[in-house]
Amino acid sequence: MNGFIDVLWYWWPQEKKAKRDDHPGCSAFIAAGDATADGKIVMAHNSWIGYAPGRFANIIVDIVPHKGHRILMQSWGPCIYSATDFFITGAGIIGTETTIGSFEGFDPKGVPVFVRARKAMQYADNIDEWAKIMIENNSGAYANSWLLGDIKTGQIARLELGLKHHSLEKKENGYFAGSNVTENTKVLRLETKATWDDVRDGYVARRVRWRQLMKEHYGKIDTELAKRLLADHYDVYLQKEQPTGRTICGHRELDDGSVPGTRAAFYPAGAVDGKVVDSDMAKSWRMWAKWGSSCDIGFDAVSFLKKHPQYEWLEGYLRDFPAEPWTVFPSEQ
Repeated sequence: MNGFIDVLWYWWPQEKKAKRDDHPGCSAFIAAGDATADGKIVMAHNSWIGYAPGRFANIIVDIVPHKGHRILMQSWGPCIYSATDFFITGAGIIGTETTIGSFEGFDPKGVPVFVRARKAMQYADNIDEWAKIMIENNSGAYANSWLLGDIKTGQIARLELGLKHHSLEKKENGYFAGSNVTENTKVLRLETKATWDDVRDGYVARRVRWRQLMKEHYGKIDTELAKRLLADHYDVYLQKEQPTGRTICGHRELDDGSVPGTRAAFYPAGAVDGKVVDSDMAKSWRMWAKWGSSCDIGFDAVSFLKKHPQYEWLEGYLRDFPAEPWTVFPSEQ
């Protein structure tokens, strides 16, 4: 189970020389210094996945190991790491990621991502150590743009980790955003087939939208604003408010697929949650979380399958995702 991302979306596509269909995606940002309302770190993330497998990511785990740092994280099923990747550690590190889309590299002899990610969370004392653990003997599986913050120093970072290429950027003022397209030129051109500037593509459209939102709200970002940003439904290609596979809060089930780059029409997938944390919450081991999309639209499986019978093969696997309220977790200390 821990290796299912490595197997399904990295090893198997190489074996079949096939497209990585239904690969997990995300929208995320981390901001600090003059970008936020109080100068402290704010981090936000939503997980994109097919609604059938995505229903298993509704777990928040608090681990206090005998050795290493305490970990509070969202988790997907019985994984020893997060897999959806939103976490707080006892070293004062908070982190999340967005997957690098259209990625092609994989080394089956490398260390699996679930080993590296769990080890980094549990044993890294700072951002540099965290990145070092992830880079060493990297398998290429779950190639991500990792967004990290150190609440002890107020520093934020982005580790863009391919198989052969990577970069680590750090700053005290500003933001890093993620939308499943890497900004590392070597990773983009040499290890992916992704486009950079075609806003018909959901990865690019969300990258552009993040820049618009960050410019508009720079210096005002806090947890309440972060929640609203994760629920954003503005499609930069259509140039209007309309939830699609190109919006920060993704709804591929509402996307008719008429625009190239949006994959299958009305595919039951998109953002299945929302998580937000700031420095003060992280210090007290709390986070905001929302299940069933970052907005309040929700998803009704019965009515969806009735309207889109082409997906009747998902009957019995596809469940409802009713819109739930934002809630602080853990509810009790």
